[in-house]
Amino acid sequence: MKQLIRVEGFCLIGHIVTMVFGWAGLLLVLPHPEVILNLPGFGQNLFQWSMAGGAVVNIILGAIAVAIFAYRTLGAWHWLTFMLPAVCISLSSELLGTGTGFPFGDYHYLNGLGYKIAGLVPFTIPISWFYMGLASYLIARVALKLDQKPSWVRWVGAIAIGAILFTSWDFALEPAMSQTSVPFWYWEKAGAFFGTPYQNYAGWFGTSALFMTVAATIWTRKPVLVQQETPQPLTRNQLGLPLIIYLSNYAYAAVLSLASGFAIPVLLGLLTGVVPAIALYAIAQPAKAPVAAPKSATINTEIAITAVKLGVK
Repeated sequence: MKQLIRVEGFCLIGHIVTMVFGWAGLLLVLPHPEVILNLPGFGQNLFQWSMAGGAVVNIILGAIAVAIFAYRTLGAWHWLTFMLPAVCISLSSELLGTGTGFPFGDYHYLNGLGYKIAGLVPFTIPISWFYMGLASYLIARVALKLDQKPSWVRWVGAIAIGAILFTSWDFALEPAMSQTSVPFWYWEKAGAFFGTPYQNYAGWFGTSALFMTVAATIWTRKPVLVQQETPQPLTRNQLGLPLIIYLSNYAYAAVLSLASGFAIPVLLGLLTGVVPAIALYAIAQPAKAPVAAPKSATINTEIAITAVKLGVK
């Protein structure tokens, strides 16, 4: 388990470091091409590689970190029964969206996010839905104490809030990914909300709510094929990684969008995503401190052990 924790930490750090390099490349180097020209051949090749594959590495590292976290804290059953619906449902929505315009609008992916499934959707997109979706859902689920006090209201609330947090990320992400100097997708027709169709956000909310609902429904049932103990409910002490994943990914998109003048979408995402996520983390139940054994019980135990030793003698 210690090795898994080390790998998880390495991937989380790498995930954040690639964001910093992304900022540097997109905001500092690209606007000043003389910097690239003054680099040695190795430096130019490294920059070209980072611009071509940096986003892919970033998403893969984030997915691995969250997958290991889920395996450690939730168990294989809960990890897989969230990841598989998240990946399959989001991929289906993306394929439908790029092919028909429903549910997100009429858009297409450019190069930069890796191999395209069916020539339409980069393979990294559904795994990004998985790791950001799980981070958003866990923040909501733990804050509402769904595992400690299960009810339909809390169950529905965790899904709705998780989907809102996830969709709020897209307020900052859309301008950063489609309307900056190096876009990763483009809209056939500019939407009414700073170039993005309102339909897109409804699609994000609906798709994320759907796979969260499927996973949450499966989680209410005991595993049939996988023999494992029911994991202990998560506490605030264990929400550090999901919160870091959520905030760092929002910050990455927000900086790029702000640099291009899209302050209002970023502010909206702060109000509907970042602030609630931090507030939910704050109200989540902390881990209970271990209860010390009463002194009298300790003394009685020591007397009993001593009596046993004397009896043996």
